[in-house]
Amino acid sequence: MAHIPEVISKVVNQDLCIGCGLCVYKCPSGALKMNWNELGFLTPQLTNECNNNGDCITVCPFNPEPENEVKTENELAEKFLIDAILHHPKIGKYYGIYAGYAHEYRLTSSSGGLATFVSSELLEKGYINHVISVKESHKPGQYYEYSISNSKDELLAFSKTRYFPVTLGTILPEVHKLKGKIAIVGVGCFIKAIRLAQHRDPELNEKIPFLIGIICGGLKSRFYTEYLSAKAGATKKILQPQYRIKNIESSAGDYSFGCIEQETNSEKTIRMKQAGDMWGTGLFKSNACDFCEDVTTELADISLGDAWINPYHLDGKGTNLIVTRTVLAEKLINDGINQKKLSLDHLSLDQFLASQKGSFNHRHTGLSYRIKEAKQNNKNIPPKRFSQEKITFDFAIVQWLRRKIRQKSLITWLKTRDATNFDTDMKAHLKMLKIATAFYHFKKSAFKKLHIK
Repeated sequence: MAHIPEVISKVVNQDLCIGCGLCVYKCPSGALKMNWNELGFLTPQLTNECNNNGDCITVCPFNPEPENEVKTENELAEKFLIDAILHHPKIGKYYGIYAGYAHEYRLTSSSGGLATFVSSELLEKGYINHVISVKESHKPGQYYEYSISNSKDELLAFSKTRYFPVTLGTILPEVHKLKGKIAIVGVGCFIKAIRLAQHRDPELNEKIPFLIGIICGGLKSRFYTEYLSAKAGATKKILQPQYRIKNIESSAGDYSFGCIEQETNSEKTIRMKQAGDMWGTGLFKSNACDFCEDVTTELADISLGDAWINPYHLDGKGTNLIVTRTVLAEKLINDGINQKKLSLDHLSLDQFLASQKGSFNHRHTGLSYRIKEAKQNNKNIPPKRFSQEKITFDFAIVQWLRRKIRQKSLITWLKTRDATNFDTDMKAHLKMLKIATAFYHFKKSAFKKLHIK
C-alpha cells in the first residue's frame, strides 16, 4: 500500500495548503505534482509511490509540527536577517520604512514600480543573473505562472500584480540548472517556504541571495478571476486578465479589472468599486490565509506593498510601501534616492502601522477566534505568535461571518458559475457582514472617545 505524504495528510487534507509547491520541489520520490482542486486552488497531489520520509513537509509554511529552530517567522528571521538593526512585533526585523515610487516604472506597474526597480537594479548591477517572478502563461486556462527573466526588458513586459493562483513547484526544479544567482519575488507564505528550504539546504542561500516580498491581502481562488470576468460581461473564454488597471486621474483604490473575451477579441472591464469589497469580506480567499500572521512579508530582503494612507492613496498613479530588511536592500533604496531614480519619503512607525491597520486587525487580533474554531473542528494549526489576543463578542461575529462568506463564496461559484446568481445567493450574507462590521467600528470608535478598553 502506498504511503500518503505528510504534507497531504497534515496540510492539504486539513485545508491549510497555500499552493507554494515547495513540497513538490523537495519530495525525494518525485511523488507529488501540483494540480487544480475543485475549489480553484493549486495543491499537491500524489502521482507516484512515496517513500514517506517526511522531507516534503519540512518546507511547508503551514506545517503544523515545525522544528523548534524554525517554529515561527521570529526564529527564521534570526537565522536569515541577522544584520537588521530594528524590530517590531508586527513588522519583524528591518532597516528602514519608506513610501514612494520609481520614476521609470511607476505608470507601467500596479503600484509604484518598486518591484520592477529592485529586480532591474539587482540584474544590472550584477548581484544576480536571473529573476523568478510571475508572468503570462501560454497554458490553457492558466493565465499566469512563475517564469524566469534574464534581462530588464523581460521584466518590463510583465510588471503587474496578478491575483491568480501560481506555484513555485513548477519552476524551482530549474534553479539548479541555471548558472549564476537568482532573486525570487513572492508573497509571505512563499517566501517563508523558500527560507525553510534554505534552512534545510544551505547551498540555496548562495543560489538565491535575494528575496523580494510582496505584502499580501490574501490569495484568491481562480474563481475570483472567473467571477470578475463574468461581472465585466465576458461570456466566453478569456485572455490576459488584468487586475489593477489604474485610473491616474483618480485615487489609488479606484482601479479596474479587465480581460479580453477570446471569441469576440473584445476588451471587457469593470471598476472594482462596482464589483464590491473583494478583500474585507474574504470572498474567494484560501482558508490557509486565515491562519497566516505574516502581514508584512517578514522574511524577505525587501517587502513591498501599497501605501493605503494619506496622502499617498489619493494618487492614482500608485505608491509603494517599502520595508528594507538587509544591508543590500537598504543600499539599493538609498542608491535609488541619491541617483534620482526613486522619489521616497521616510515613514514613521505609526504611519506604517496605520497603513496596514485592517490587515493587522484581522490577521493578528482575529486569529485567536479562528484558531479556537479550528481546534473545535479537530484541525491542527501551526504555532502562532498572535494566538492569545482577546476579542470582543461583536468582533467575533465579524470573524464568524467572514469565515462563512469565504467558504460559501467558493461553494456557490462552483455550483452557479454565473455572476448574477452568485450575487443573489451571497447578498444576505454580505449585508449581514456589512452591518456587523459597521457596528463593530462604531462601538470601537465610541469606546475610544470615552477611553474605555
